[in-house]
Amino acid sequence: MSLKKINTVLATVFILFILWFGTEYILSPETTAPGFGLPSWPSGDGGGFLIVKGIRDVVMALGLGILLVTGQRRALGSVLLVESLAAYGDMTTVLAHHGSVATAFGVHCLTATLMAVNGLLILRETRKVAAAPATPARQPA
Repeated sequence: MSLKKINTVLATVFILFILWFGTEYILSPETTAPGFGLPSWPSGDGGGFLIVKGIRDVVMALGLGILLVTGQRRALGSVLLVESLAAYGDMTTVLAHHGSVATAFGVHCLTATLMAVNGLLILRETRKVAAAPATPARQPA
């Protein structure tokens, strides 16, 4: 399997994964939220922030999906790399609020790192190859 196909499969998996858990936060935040890694959850009207997280994730997935479907591979690599910062931010949030270290590193950091690596691989794959000479080399007669 070519590097391009592997990168496409990985990007597709990330997009579907982000879309899935973003949708879960929108549809059933109370059952999805405990897996985030924080020790306590908002009460009262604070639960609406969980839906905001879900909307953020769905929009990120749709943006990546558009770039994948339209073949904008270099932009896809760049956006994957940048969007990995959201998962690193989630990791930092969990750690800063004395949440689960295992979830911070095993879920958020791992996801962020895999997204960043996939983004870098796509960027590497789309680098311009050195231009061939404009005139062909002379052939012996």
